[in-house]
Amino acid sequence: MQKNNLGYPRIGVKRELKKANEQYWSGKISRQELFQVANKIKEQNWLKQKEAGIDLIPCNDFSFYDQVLDMSMALGNIPSRYNGVVIENRENTELDLYFAMARGYQKDGLDIKAMEMTKWFDTNYHYIVPEFYKNQKFRLFSNKIINDFTEAKRILDKTPKTVIIGPVTYLLLGKEKEEGLNRLDYLKDILPIYTDMLAQLTALGAEWIQFDEPFLALDLTEKEQQAYTEAYSYLRQSAKGLKFLLTTYFDALEENTTVATSLPVDAIHIDLVRAPQQLGVVLAALQDNQSLSLGVIDGRNIWKNDYQQSLDLINKAIGKIGKDRILIAPSSSLLHVPIDLSQETDIDPEIRNWMAYAEEKLEEITELAEIAEGNTSLLTKNQDTINSKRISEKIHKPVVKQRTAGITENDAQRNSKFAVRQQLQQESFHLPLFPTTTIGSFPQTDEIRKLRADFKKGNITQEQYDLEIEKETIDAIKWQEETGIDVLVHGEFERNDMVEYFGERLDGFLFSKNGWVQSYGSRCVKPPVIYGDVSRPTDMTVKWTAFAQQQTQKLMKGMLTGPVTILQWSFVRNDQSRSETTNQIALAIRDEVVSLEKAGIKIIQIDEPAIREGLPLRKKDWEVYLNWAIKAFRISASGVQDETQIHTHMCYSEFNDIIEHIAAMDADVITIETSRSDMELLSAFSDFKYPNEIGPGVYDIHSPRIPTIEEMVTLLEKAVALLPVKNIWINPDCGLKTRKWPETKLALENMVKAGQKLRAKIEESSLA
Repeated sequence: MQKNNLGYPRIGVKRELKKANEQYWSGKISRQELFQVANKIKEQNWLKQKEAGIDLIPCNDFSFYDQVLDMSMALGNIPSRYNGVVIENRENTELDLYFAMARGYQKDGLDIKAMEMTKWFDTNYHYIVPEFYKNQKFRLFSNKIINDFTEAKRILDKTPKTVIIGPVTYLLLGKEKEEGLNRLDYLKDILPIYTDMLAQLTALGAEWIQFDEPFLALDLTEKEQQAYTEAYSYLRQSAKGLKFLLTTYFDALEENTTVATSLPVDAIHIDLVRAPQQLGVVLAALQDNQSLSLGVIDGRNIWKNDYQQSLDLINKAIGKIGKDRILIAPSSSLLHVPIDLSQETDIDPEIRNWMAYAEEKLEEITELAEIAEGNTSLLTKNQDTINSKRISEKIHKPVVKQRTAGITENDAQRNSKFAVRQQLQQESFHLPLFPTTTIGSFPQTDEIRKLRADFKKGNITQEQYDLEIEKETIDAIKWQEETGIDVLVHGEFERNDMVEYFGERLDGFLFSKNGWVQSYGSRCVKPPVIYGDVSRPTDMTVKWTAFAQQQTQKLMKGMLTGPVTILQWSFVRNDQSRSETTNQIALAIRDEVVSLEKAGIKIIQIDEPAIREGLPLRKKDWEVYLNWAIKAFRISASGVQDETQIHTHMCYSEFNDIIEHIAAMDADVITIETSRSDMELLSAFSDFKYPNEIGPGVYDIHSPRIPTIEEMVTLLEKAVALLPVKNIWINPDCGLKTRKWPETKLALENMVKAGQKLRAKIEESSLA
C-alpha cells in the first residue's frame, strides 16, 4: 500500500508566509526576500512529509495567495484590465501582476479592481474566481508548476507528485463575464496548454500527476459529465507516460461514479470521511487497472482518527482489489487544518490527546498502513484514546442537552411580522433615506494587537487595558459622528476574531496558540475547537457595547456572530450532529441578544456569513440543512421586542438558489457583499421581491484601493433600479479589521458623500 498526501498547509508554522507577503506589499522586504521565505516553507514541508514516510509527496500545492489564481496564471487567463501593471518602464514582475489580480492595483496612475473572490466549496477558504470573456485567448504563461517540480525533486532526492487543478474543475470554478458564453466551451482551448505542461514534466522525469476534480462530487449536467470524458481522453493521448491520479473530495461521487471510473486514469481518490457509504459502489465500478486512494483521515478537522473505523474501510477495499492497488490518504488537502500540535502546550492534556494537526495526520497515514499490515499495538493505543473521549465528563453537560431538547417553534418566531416591525422601528429611529453604517469592526492597529497581547501575558492590568480600549472606542465614535455615519459601531477593538472572541466566552470551546489556517491570501484564522456541550456563563459583549452607546446620541449597533457561522468557522465535535451543536450555540447567542436589548441597545447585528458556505454540495441534502440552519438563526434573534432591529450580514455568497431561505431568516436588515460583482447579487433579491431591508456593499474591503464617490453612486443607482428605495442601506462589503486607518477613513468618507449625493438626487426627482 502506498501512502498518499493530497496537499499540505503553506502558511508556515508561525505564519511566515502571511508576514512576508504583507511586508512585501508594504515595501518593507524585497522580492528576493519574499521568495526566500517561500522556498524555506516549501523545503520544510517536503522534507517533513518525506520523514513521515509519505510515498506520494505533493508539489505545486504551495501558493503565494491562491491555487486557483495560480492556475489562471499558468493558463494565461489574465483579464485585460491588468495589462498596464507590467510594462517596460515599471519594475513590476509576474508576481506583482499576480497580486494585482488578487488585491487590486491603485498606483502608477492606474485604478484596477481586484478579481472576484468566493468560497472554495463548503469551506472557509476563499479562491480568486477565473473570468471568461468572448474571443478569449489562452497561453502557457507562468512556469510555477514546472519550477516547483524541479525544486521539490532536488530537495527530496525523489520524484514528487505534481498537483494541478483539473481542466473541468478549473472552468467550472470560473464565471462568464459576458452574455452568450459557456465556460466549458473553452475546454478545447486550455487542454493544449495542459498537455504542454505535462510534456515538460515528463521530460523532467515526473511520474504522478494529481488532477484535483472536486466537481465530480457535485451535481453535474450531461454536458459537464461529457467534458470529463473529452478532457481526460485528450490528456491521456498526449501524456501516455504519466500516471494520473483523479482526486475528488468533500462528498460522494454518486451518479458520477461511472463517469469517474471510466476515465483513462491510473488511480481515483475518494473522500471516505464525508462519504464512507460510497466505497462499495466505487470498488464495484473500478477498472481492473485502476488503484484507489482511500481518504480515511479527516483533512478538515482536528480530531484523531478512529483507526478501527478506517481499518474497516481499508480491509473492505483490500478484500475487493488487493493491497497493491490501495493508497491511504487524508480525505482532502491538509490545507484546512493547523500544522503542528506540538506547538500547543497550553491545551488541557486530556483533550489534546484527542487531537491531530497536519503533522500528526501524516503519522496517522503511516500508522494506518502499519496496522493494515498487522501492527495491533498501534490499534490498541488508538482505541484507548478514542474510548477516553467517548466517556469524558468534560464533553457532556446534561443541563445544556435538556435546554436544547426543550426548544419549541415559538422560540424561532418574532412577535410580529416584518411590516409591523419596520413601521415601529422607523418611528423610533428617525433615520434618513439610505442610512449609512459599517459592518462592525474597524482597523486593528499594531498598537491594539500589542495591547491585547500585553494584557493576555499579564504585562498590564485590567484597568490599564480597559482605559486604552475606552480611548480607542471613543475616538472611533467621534470620527464616525464627524463623518456623518448614521448608525455607529464601537469598532470591536477588544476583539481578536469574530468567532474566537465569542468562543473564549462560551463553555465547551478551547483555543490554540498556533492553530492557524489560511482563509484567503495573507488572511489567517485560528478557529476555536468545540469539544463539548456549549453554553453562555455570562454576558459577552454588553459591557463594551453599552459603554459605546453612552458616548453618543446616535444609534449604536450591537455586534454578534451567529450560531451557524460560529459552527462553520470552528473545528466542530464529531460525536454529535452539527444541528444539535448549532442549537446549543443559538441559545447562547439568544441570551446575549436579550441582554443587549435590556442594556438599551436598539439595533443588534447577528452576522451569518457562513450560512451559504455550510450548504451541502448536493442539492438533495439542502432542505434538511437549511431548515435547521435558518431555525437556529431565528432562535438566536427572536427573543427581543418588535422595536429592536435585527441585522445580519453575509459575504461572498450566491443567493439565487436559496433566496427564499434567506428571506425566511426574517432579519429586519441584511447586508451583503456586492461591490466586486457590481451589484450582480441583487438580481436574486429583486426577482424574489425580497421584503425586508437590505444593505448592498459599495466598498470592497478585501482590497486596499479606495473607491471614488462616483463609483459608489453608480453602484447604488444599480441598487435603486432593483430594490425599493425605502429599504436600502449603505455600507461596506464586510468588516474593516484588516484594513489600515488612512484608506478606511477616505473610503468611508466617500461612502457617506455618495449616500448624500444619491439622497439629494432622489429627493430632487421626487419634488420634480
